[in-house]
Amino acid sequence: MTHIVKGANTPVPTGPLRVAVCRRKVPGTPVVDVSALLLDATGKVRGDADLVFHNQPAHPSGAVRHLGTGDGVDQLAEWLELDLPRVEPAVQRVLVAASCDDGTFGAVPGLALQAVAGDGTIVAHYDVTDAAGETAFVLGEFYRRNGEWKFRAVGQGWESGLAGLATDFGIVVAQEPVPVAVPVAAPPAPAPMAYAAVSKAEAPAHVPHMSVPAAQPLGTDFRPHTQSGRGNGVVSVDVPLPPGPVIVEARVRGDEWLLVETLNRRNKDEDTVFNTTLRDFHGRALVQPPRDRPLRMKVNYDGDWTITVLPLSAARPLGAQTINGRGPDVVAYTGTMADVKVRFDGGADRDEWFVLNCHEAEHFDDLDEHEMLCNETGKLKQTVPVPDGPLLLVVEHGDGNWELTAKPLPVRDPSAGRQTGAYEGRGDKTITLLNPRPGRPALVQYDFPGAKADYSLEVKLVDEYGDEDEWLTGRQRGTRGTAVLFADGRAEQSVRVKCAGDWTLRLLPEEQAPPLTGPAEGRGSAVLRYQGPPTLMTVTRTSRGNDEHLSAWSLNHPYGKSAMIADTLGRRRPTLGPVWVDPGGTCFVTVRAAEDTKWRLEPAPISAAPVLGARTPGGWYGVVRHTGPEAELVVVGTAMIHVFELDENLFPHRKLTASSGPYRISNSILHVRCLGEWTLELRP
Repeated sequence: MTHIVKGANTPVPTGPLRVAVCRRKVPGTPVVDVSALLLDATGKVRGDADLVFHNQPAHPSGAVRHLGTGDGVDQLAEWLELDLPRVEPAVQRVLVAASCDDGTFGAVPGLALQAVAGDGTIVAHYDVTDAAGETAFVLGEFYRRNGEWKFRAVGQGWESGLAGLATDFGIVVAQEPVPVAVPVAAPPAPAPMAYAAVSKAEAPAHVPHMSVPAAQPLGTDFRPHTQSGRGNGVVSVDVPLPPGPVIVEARVRGDEWLLVETLNRRNKDEDTVFNTTLRDFHGRALVQPPRDRPLRMKVNYDGDWTITVLPLSAARPLGAQTINGRGPDVVAYTGTMADVKVRFDGGADRDEWFVLNCHEAEHFDDLDEHEMLCNETGKLKQTVPVPDGPLLLVVEHGDGNWELTAKPLPVRDPSAGRQTGAYEGRGDKTITLLNPRPGRPALVQYDFPGAKADYSLEVKLVDEYGDEDEWLTGRQRGTRGTAVLFADGRAEQSVRVKCAGDWTLRLLPEEQAPPLTGPAEGRGSAVLRYQGPPTLMTVTRTSRGNDEHLSAWSLNHPYGKSAMIADTLGRRRPTLGPVWVDPGGTCFVTVRAAEDTKWRLEPAPISAAPVLGARTPGGWYGVVRHTGPEAELVVVGTAMIHVFELDENLFPHRKLTASSGPYRISNSILHVRCLGEWTLELRP
């Protein structure tokens, strides 16, 4: 172990590291929040994404992650993970900082930083001994020197809190004491890294003894905790556990009733872990330990029992071979998407209950967020689809013999679309579409064969910060059709596909959109080119389904923004709406509908909109004109209603709220959007 003092430095291996900011667990002491700042050669961050903390736990590069808190009986540790080989060349230093919102660091007992290499070796340990009135602190930094990495114990504090510290390193803080985090896309999973456990003898007494977490594909490693007994008892895991779920394994002798339950903060029963009468039971369950106290469980059993708490890496792997089991178990699958064959013999009386759940790694912090793959009684033979791993398959009930066999599906490479313009894939993927003609828009012909037209099918646009915008959803646009992309002429666009089956996104030139010069009919989602002046458009659903949704939008290049023309809201009644046209651009009329919905579009002159009188009734979507002198408008609706005032290009430039008004208007064209009947009243 390398102990260093303030200002000293030491080489560290250029590989994956875990960094713990440790403190003694003393009631009433300040809470410490840990963060990492990635700095360039100027000593500044390059943007908000270079701050990694609990609300923004992963850097876009995947090189730095905030893992959360390890909680023990008398020790606490906040964990960071640094994958030094993945740190971008532009980043020269990675600072490890901390802040106290409810106190100062002088009141934090046992403050220390410890860096651990992949083999479990503690490569740097720094005790902070001179903290006083600071509310933010840089404990240390990892920095490049001659092609290698070193760690320096910094020990510098700020009395202005994290806001002051962040400002000094280039983060703009507005109003809030902590910079507002911009969500980022989850980085690709790092390669598995094995971490050896650190023994108590190696760790200093005042530093929390933590079994060092590992960056396994399915969580972090720790030393298993085993406790045995006879009769009723309590299992208490007094060593800190890393963030995330754990596996609880139970073994008993005999055929008595076994009941294992977690205990809540009041030491009362909370969640059931095991409830079985299987003879010589040996089973496993998934449990989420509390983050603010030790994991405790109550055991009810008349005979001998053994309870073991294990890391997720101990889950039985499901690979190329069939695995067999009896009763509840936890199985790890780390391959590509697959079909899993499930067999269950029904149990001793052939009528037992079998439940199989799928937990994806991105939802491990919430075990309630899972997909139920099987939920049957009696003998079972099914095939169920699973997405790309890593994931856990959990048999929650199954008091009988079962087997699982995974058959991976052929892997498709979506990047092939860079050459062909056709991006193909299966399941959930994030890909980047390249504009074949940067500066111009393109059409996207999409097809999700076999998918259901509901909210489980969607494609979202993803910006450079990982923020998502709705684009294609099955309920609005169907499982196949055409849409516009690159409306602002950008060169590329990242999209996130959510679909259980096969899919294709094919880029087409904008010229393949048929011109809209008069009445047009079609089916499903489509794109038409409109080259005339601003106009009104009658939108009609011509198919006879009772609940078919149909809407039309106008979208202009290079403005890149769309505006609604009309929404039929499942009605066959014709609807009049405005087509806005930017004088210097290209206008597209896009129809959004399921593939079996038929429609008709018909341009109409501005004069087709009725003129407002003293009292003008209408319903749902519509366009009206006011041609008289300035007057007051009162809006009366039986349902949610919005009225937009349109400019000379028929773009909605002013929104009148859903209140009754009155509003002053003159020489106006108004677009009414309502979920029911409405009345517009004019008052002199």
